[in-house]
Amino acid sequence: MDDQLVDDAYLGWRTSLETLLGDAPSLARWQERRYRFAHRVGALLTEAQGDAAAVAGPVLYGVYLSGVGLSYVGQTQKAGRRLRDLPVGESHHLANTVPPELWERVVVLRWPLLLPEAPEGDRSEVEKAGHQACGLALEHALQDETAPPLNSRRRDKDGAWRPRNVTGSQSRGARLAQAIPGLKELALEKWRELEQVKPSTGSLVEVTEFGRVVFPSALHGTPES
Repeated sequence: MDDQLVDDAYLGWRTSLETLLGDAPSLARWQERRYRFAHRVGALLTEAQGDAAAVAGPVLYGVYLSGVGLSYVGQTQKAGRRLRDLPVGESHHLANTVPPELWERVVVLRWPLLLPEAPEGDRSEVEKAGHQACGLALEHALQDETAPPLNSRRRDKDGAWRPRNVTGSQSRGARLAQAIPGLKELALEKWRELEQVKPSTGSLVEVTEFGRVVFPSALHGTPES
């Protein structure tokens, strides 16, 4: 997309917001509508679905955008809290950059469920390092494998952005990722399976043995959207 189209789109976005926030009652309706949408996405990411239990504990998660694909990868040890906040954005920057109304899908991988299938040496490393360190290791491995654009740069103090050297990182997560190759490959395999999941007719969420996929884009046009 050329610079003029980008500038025109940005102007259109600002003009639309000026209309939506034109007076105090409009501001209140905007606030209510946005939180209602974000709350529904958070509930789909975390709450029990049919026979599937609520999502809790350590997970990897990723947000996909139409036209971009996988745009952001993260991990948390407290999925129930972090995934609810992900679309709200009170303590997570993602929703401030990309509104959840534009998310095509969100993949959630409950990686501890893979441990029984992992090699014994990998399980021993996880036991020694702990789930927090292992979550960071798998997050690094997935970011290195997929290069999501929102993980590939970091803010600089001068107001600009600079590239992150994910592949050459010497972080604790990067080092541990090399010590759990079997679990890493299992996680990448199950992630690829999850990102290929298609929604059944009218479905907003699909649950699998190792995680779930939520389709925020399917919320548009539903009651209370």
